[in-house]
Amino acid sequence: MTCKLLVLALLPCTGVLAQNPVRIALEPFATGLAAPVKLAHCGDDRLFVNEQSGKIRIVSPSGTVSPTPFLNITDRVNDSGGEQGLLGLAFDPDYAENGEFYVFYTAGTNNGTNRISRFHVTADPNVADPESEEIIYEIVDLASNHNGGDITFGPDGYLYCGFGDAGSADDPWNHAQTLTDNAFGDMIRIDVHGEAPYTIPPTNPWADMGNDTLPEIWASGLRNPWRIGFDAVTGDLWIGDVGQNAWEEVDFWPAGNNSGPNFGWRCREGLVECPSSDTEGCPDASAFVDPVSVHSHSSGWCSVIGGRVYRGQDYPRLYGRYIYTDYCPAPYYSLTPDEFGGFTRAQIMPAGGVGASCIAENNLLELFVANVENGTIKRIVDLCPMAAPVISQAGDVLTSTFADSYTWYFNGEEIPNATTQSITIDEVGEYYVVAGFEPSCELQSETVEVIQLGVVSLGTATFQVYPSPARDMVMLSDIPAEASSVRITDLTGRTMTAQSINRKPRITVDVSSFANANYLISLLAADGTALQQRKLLVQH
Repeated sequence: MTCKLLVLALLPCTGVLAQNPVRIALEPFATGLAAPVKLAHCGDDRLFVNEQSGKIRIVSPSGTVSPTPFLNITDRVNDSGGEQGLLGLAFDPDYAENGEFYVFYTAGTNNGTNRISRFHVTADPNVADPESEEIIYEIVDLASNHNGGDITFGPDGYLYCGFGDAGSADDPWNHAQTLTDNAFGDMIRIDVHGEAPYTIPPTNPWADMGNDTLPEIWASGLRNPWRIGFDAVTGDLWIGDVGQNAWEEVDFWPAGNNSGPNFGWRCREGLVECPSSDTEGCPDASAFVDPVSVHSHSSGWCSVIGGRVYRGQDYPRLYGRYIYTDYCPAPYYSLTPDEFGGFTRAQIMPAGGVGASCIAENNLLELFVANVENGTIKRIVDLCPMAAPVISQAGDVLTSTFADSYTWYFNGEEIPNATTQSITIDEVGEYYVVAGFEPSCELQSETVEVIQLGVVSLGTATFQVYPSPARDMVMLSDIPAEASSVRITDLTGRTMTAQSINRKPRITVDVSSFANANYLISLLAADGTALQQRKLLVQH
């Protein structure tokens, strides 16, 4: 995209942001855990970790694992199968007042029983009472695998739980496409705050059917929904549903929609129809909700663990990305909404080691990943959190903001030997710089177009923005007379708001609906040319 400039000597091309792909790293956080499979928080700065054998450990904000378990129910947990054990944990939304939390585990012997139970904390906030158990919901299992087992409270206050299809291959009992008898292959939604042990939310899709349909069911067509999670900002639901022989899938369902989605198993694996011998009685494909991302086993995937949407404050470039991976050594990917109602997928970290079991957030909405094989928890961080370089001009000299190394480009081609912070130019055209930062980051500046040599740029921002960070309203002052309108975009270039200035030196812009993130404010001339730009941080 070439910017049409009439009067400025140097200006970033409007709408063209630096092409700096997001990459993440895994920062060591905690060690010494025994088969961690689930992470959760209760509203404070502690992380609670399910060890598959039946213990819940507390990890401090510094990464120290408490030697005393928060809960120890190894005496009743059956973890004899690779997919059995203490699999789920959810703290009541009112935990600070009532001290109640919920777990999912397999009980009994052999194939066991899938059980959801409620427990209470004691007077010691770091110790729960194992004798306080109240069994809420249970199903006698038919096989040791495909237990699902994640539980979480939705933004509506109801408890959600995803059950696997009861095991074996090809869902031989057709559980996932059957809404009667049991919740295998389904996700249930129950109200645990009313009459014991629970009640059916009136908005459940089959709450008032009056037939054999199980009213607890909220969604169907799942094979093994290992980890589920709600977006902490939007309330949208994300599901990592483990595939069988060929495909792993990530499913998405928008907040507030209680129409009973069917995600397709056993009729489909990912986006592919299963063999005809396995799909007798399957409805037309239009009855199913397509996954938003699929990964082939031929590419190294074997058991998707799902993930979370990053809503923390430490890494603005990660904000709004659903970050997920697989148990097998596979890359980490992110999904971000596109302009067509779907999602854009990007690889954000190469394949690591085996054993990732859960991605979850702490109370500050920072993300962590547990590894069931090596007993560790690592924090997900932006590998390159530093700001991209910015170019300024003084006469015929272009200067980058500070970095460890510099590579300059002219009209898309590398300039030989142009590896210093400042370069002298003798041609008009488009320039950008790739700045290197330790340990292994390279970030690209925005492309700027020089249309006249020896003229000092008018693109330096002179208008003022306050408060910073902004909360609900932001004030722009000292606006130059030639500015006709203001536009605010996010860091992907998407316009968030735009309004006329009408030659006013001071205006107010409403940012109350913006998510917490960094944005770019641009003052525009009447022909749409960007005159000046400033960054804006919104932090409610």
